[in-house]
Amino acid sequence: MDLEHGQSRDPSKKDSWKTLLLLAYQSLGVVYGDLSTSPLYVYKSTFAEDIQHSDTNEEIFGVLSFVFWTITLIPLFKYVFVVLRADDNGEGGTFALYSLICRHANVSLLPSRQVADEELSTYKLEHPPKKKNSSMVKMYLEKHKALHTALLILVLLGTCMVIGDGLLTPAISVFSAVSGLELSMSADHHQYAVIPITCFILVCLFALQHYGTHRVGFLFAPVVLTWLLCISALGLYNIIYWNPHVYQALSPYYMFKFLKKTKKGGWMSLGGILLCITGSEAMFADLGHFSYAAIQIAFTFLVYPALILAYMGQAAYLSQHHHTSYEISFYVSVPESVRWPVLIIAILASVVGGQAIISGTFSIINQSQSLGCFPRVKVIHTSDKIHGQIYIPEINWMLMILCIAVTIGFRDTKHMGNASGLAVMTVMLVTTSLTSMVIILCWHKPSIVALSFLFFFGSIELLYFSASLTKFREGAWLPILLALFLMTIMFVWHYATNKKYEYDVHNKVSLEWLLALGPSLGIARVPGIGLVFTDLTSGIPANFSRFVTNLPAFHSILVFVCVKSVPVPYVPLAERYLVGRVGPAAHRSYRCIVRYGYRDVHQDVDSFEAELVEKLADFIRYDWYQKQHTSSCVGDDATCSNESSECRLAVIGTAALCRPPAYENEMEETVEAASASAGFSSVESVTDVIEMEGVEKRVRFAINDDESGTSGDRVHVHLQEEIEDLLGAQQAGTAFIIGHSHVRAKQGSSLLKRVALNFGYNFLRRNCRGPDVALKVPPASLLEVGMVYVV
Repeated sequence: MDLEHGQSRDPSKKDSWKTLLLLAYQSLGVVYGDLSTSPLYVYKSTFAEDIQHSDTNEEIFGVLSFVFWTITLIPLFKYVFVVLRADDNGEGGTFALYSLICRHANVSLLPSRQVADEELSTYKLEHPPKKKNSSMVKMYLEKHKALHTALLILVLLGTCMVIGDGLLTPAISVFSAVSGLELSMSADHHQYAVIPITCFILVCLFALQHYGTHRVGFLFAPVVLTWLLCISALGLYNIIYWNPHVYQALSPYYMFKFLKKTKKGGWMSLGGILLCITGSEAMFADLGHFSYAAIQIAFTFLVYPALILAYMGQAAYLSQHHHTSYEISFYVSVPESVRWPVLIIAILASVVGGQAIISGTFSIINQSQSLGCFPRVKVIHTSDKIHGQIYIPEINWMLMILCIAVTIGFRDTKHMGNASGLAVMTVMLVTTSLTSMVIILCWHKPSIVALSFLFFFGSIELLYFSASLTKFREGAWLPILLALFLMTIMFVWHYATNKKYEYDVHNKVSLEWLLALGPSLGIARVPGIGLVFTDLTSGIPANFSRFVTNLPAFHSILVFVCVKSVPVPYVPLAERYLVGRVGPAAHRSYRCIVRYGYRDVHQDVDSFEAELVEKLADFIRYDWYQKQHTSSCVGDDATCSNESSECRLAVIGTAALCRPPAYENEMEETVEAASASAGFSSVESVTDVIEMEGVEKRVRFAINDDESGTSGDRVHVHLQEEIEDLLGAQQAGTAFIIGHSHVRAKQGSSLLKRVALNFGYNFLRRNCRGPDVALKVPPASLLEVGMVYVV
């Protein structure tokens, strides 16, 4: 189940048992596709070279003990009982943890931050500190700017490894499933069949991405459920038939016995054992699509026992078959009479698992792009009704090519497993580190609690991580190389984006310059609406002065638009638009800040243009009502008495704007009552407009035309004139004025900075989507203004 468009699940709302069980069932296809297919390749990867299965069964029992305790400690204890609670308004994943940390400590590197952002309902701190004194960790983090960069690099590392996992998981899952054909054909035919069939399935999988998962998503949960029941039944059969005493291997004693006998080889084989928890991160990453209780129920009562039975069954079979004619694999423990049905179900389950991780890769790249950490790419929303289902063409085809290259290049589960294992453990180490920070900064627990969590789970993951690093030359080099490449791209893009913003801030034009433009200087106002896109939340951008210098005219209605990201998953529609004036009302200039969360769906240009005009009209009515009752405006960059100042921005919501005259007295009373409230409940019940004043909110009621007698004829005339000018300009057409930037490092910069900006960033800018494409601006309405940024 996905989210409805533009909405997120309310984590505070308790679901009924019926809804909870339905969510738990639906989570099987989305969350557990990857984790449930791990029995296909864990034992085969573990016994690839480092250790051999002997007649004493110490190796197979030791591996089973490691598998059991790894699944118990990491997915069950760490994720289900701790990490899933570190949600961001019901959302999970690496960016959710980073968002939580940035809201509780001033460590964010995102530009254009505003105090008004902290008044968002989704920005509220879920666990406000009981004591006013900040923790030492928080003070230390906020004091050292280098730690802000280090934190971002850590988050980007986790993000890059998730992308690497999206490349490796489909390859190893499908290849392992198809490798079951080796038991049904000769070795000569097998080596020429498995690779082409795997590549064909992968091509089909990636080629179908643009249709969206909602068309076949209803099949995902039944396929994974069937697969889990299948491996459970096979496990029970093998335990009962071959070795009923295999349960004794669950004792931790067998782990020490295993390491004592195998020594270095056993330690290196941990790189194969850790594959039993691939896909565990999906429980946290996909939290927003379901609920904590649903994922907890599905894993605890179905996925966990099914996986344990599957691994125990394989170990029971292998304990009685020391010298099989084939390599150790999943299919040797499957009875020959049901081998073909199991093969088909395994292939379907591996496709579902691959689909889930590919969709997750699209999602995390979209989040990175929203936070200015990834070059702009085309994002297609494959469903109008289901939120979060996206498709990125460039990334899809790159993943397909790399996935096929990995399959053909490695040609076995050993190398693929080594690469996948390193990516998985890196992501888990990043999650453990960020969660320990959440425990201190967000949950306000003692430092000893966070350190205990970090030490216990971090030491286990470091053990597996060290074993993976020893396989560097045997496949583990791939995720490291990919992560270095992606991190370089992401960090260069983020660095240059911040430098451009700093340049805009230092070179913005004064408001007096804008107000002085007029016929006396040869500047004309032409019909229409001019939308000037900028990253600034105040002041006049330099690209607009460049535009007026080269073309001495601008539109009768001028709107400075800032589309910005806020470190929250979703911004409610009623709180998305911040609108204010730029100069006096007669100048017809406005500022509109459109705020999106890192999981929000951006509107297309048609609906955005129409909605923006609607919000401007709402603001004009609100502003004239305020002037009538207060005879002043609240200054933003200047004093209230200065008419040329920018008025404070107001939040313009989505409710109906007209109210009958009978509400007038009641609404005026509500204004005073709501002004002292820091909550949103009263606002939602009476109005759709909020004025930001620190932590206060001032609400209003809308004015009907029939109320003109009570509101004053003069105010009503000015109001009508401004509304008519706005609607007339809309009929004349809208122009989108966007800067076309070229970044150059200033003289005296270091060689690294010159290479990063002059070559790296400009190369990425030329070869990725432009802002006009990202905003879906029609070419006929686009005006590009060239700008050279010397930073």
